[in-house]
Amino acid sequence: MVCNICGKTQATVHLTEIIDEQITELHLCEECAQKKGAQMESHFGLSDLLAGLADLGTQFNKTKTEPKLKCPKCGLTYEDFKKVGRLGCGECYNVFKEALVPLLKRIHGSTQHCGKSPKKIAKIAKARNDLDVLKEKLQKAIQKEDFEEAAKLRDKIKEIEKRNNK
Repeated sequence: MVCNICGKTQATVHLTEIIDEQITELHLCEECAQKKGAQMESHFGLSDLLAGLADLGTQFNKTKTEPKLKCPKCGLTYEDFKKVGRLGCGECYNVFKEALVPLLKRIHGSTQHCGKSPKKIAKIAKARNDLDVLKEKLQKAIQKEDFEEAAKLRDKIKEIEKRNNK
């Protein structure tokens, strides 16, 4: 299939636009798709994306959450959030929690942030986490009276602590 815009190159990107309930399909080459993407970014911001996602299959009671709730601290309503795409303050997270949880799951796949950290800090955090896991396993082994396993775990813990103290 040839690009709908330049008519020369093979189309590798396929867009479906729905405007006023009319469906238009665009088949674009990479170059034309990048140009079209830049145009779309200037027309649609993050707030439009969030507002659209907030409307998609909401899993909360609209009468309870959407029209009636208003943040007591900043005065933002859920309807305002959908228009602007930003919360007004930290309290908004608590006020709109019921609506935000499904939205965050759809956008990020999770409701907990697992961001990146510098490599040096990540190594230290991983070592601490591994140490905590080993200590939990040690406690379980002691409770089960599996003293051979407990001794092995104790030795691993001591070895890791010794390495970390250097």
